[in-house]
Amino acid sequence: MLNLAIVGPGLVGSEFIAQITRAKLPFVRIVAISNSRRMLLNANGLSPASWTTDLAASSTQTDLAELARHTASTATGTPGTRSVIVDCTSSEHVAKQYPNWLGQGLSIVTPNKKAFSGDSALWKDIFESAKKSKSLVYHESTVGAGLPILSTLKDLVETGDSISRIEGIFSGTLSYLFNNFSSPSPTVASASFSSIVTKAKSLGYTEPDPRDDLNGMDVARKVVILARVAGLELDLKTLEVQNIVPKELQSATSAEEFMKALPSADKHFDALNEEARKEGCVLRYVGCVDPVNGCSVKLAKYPLSHPFAALTGSDNIVAFTTSYFPSPLIIQGAGAGAAVTSFGMFSDLLKIARVNGLC
Repeated sequence: MLNLAIVGPGLVGSEFIAQITRAKLPFVRIVAISNSRRMLLNANGLSPASWTTDLAASSTQTDLAELARHTASTATGTPGTRSVIVDCTSSEHVAKQYPNWLGQGLSIVTPNKKAFSGDSALWKDIFESAKKSKSLVYHESTVGAGLPILSTLKDLVETGDSISRIEGIFSGTLSYLFNNFSSPSPTVASASFSSIVTKAKSLGYTEPDPRDDLNGMDVARKVVILARVAGLELDLKTLEVQNIVPKELQSATSAEEFMKALPSADKHFDALNEEARKEGCVLRYVGCVDPVNGCSVKLAKYPLSHPFAALTGSDNIVAFTTSYFPSPLIIQGAGAGAAVTSFGMFSDLLKIARVNGLC
């Protein structure tokens, strides 16, 4: 039996609960659900049909330490049962609880990038705690949502392959923006950069403040995670990250002020795009892990023959160049959204089930 505690039942968390409920797995039981204010605890299992109303009516204030103790206790003295905390948040505070949770014998499944891209001491503490307690940590959805990017990288590393370069478009938002702004087709007239950002914002593709996408920090976190899984020492403080928001717009006091001023930067982006066109290239915002030449996150030019140039919509793409794969191994597909992120988490949960002989 896998006893689950769901932390953060928002968009992704709710979808995750829906997916495991539809699957009707006899070995999965939800014993705790917690948002930032309230929590539900029941060792016999919570109702998948009524958890939303039950949580809203709960008078039990959220206490992550108590949630962890409760979840761990549901496996105590029960052979074949493992307790798992599924952290669906993006909270650094929650991420810092991982070593303690792992020390209690809890396993972890999460899309929370803060746990694996922040202080390197936390990264080490997480995996040392897991090793000592023989607990499991899976975080496939921290890079590329449901795409098998981290699992592929781990397989490459563990089979003794040598990583020459990992290069990819890791932001669905920035993928959408530059796929539409810098098209490989010479017959497609590019709309202004500001109008594309405005449309992406209206569609819900960007953060409420698009500068949180354009500053590259989301991509940077994913590059740090990839580098660390590949065995490199990398920190956000030392990673070269290009913020493509023009300096004069970085100090806008609100998202509204920024969006109003963004058309003033259209000439800047038009010039970059025209320069790329003259070279037979397109613009793409890319993260790169290179053990020899260093890691970077930046706007770069790619020839029309390159796989990155043909990307459409908001897809992610990653290319692994290794000793085994001198012609890059490429993974491409939807890299954002509740459904695919939850799929990645569900896949990780099934890995824990297999380790424990439950499926």
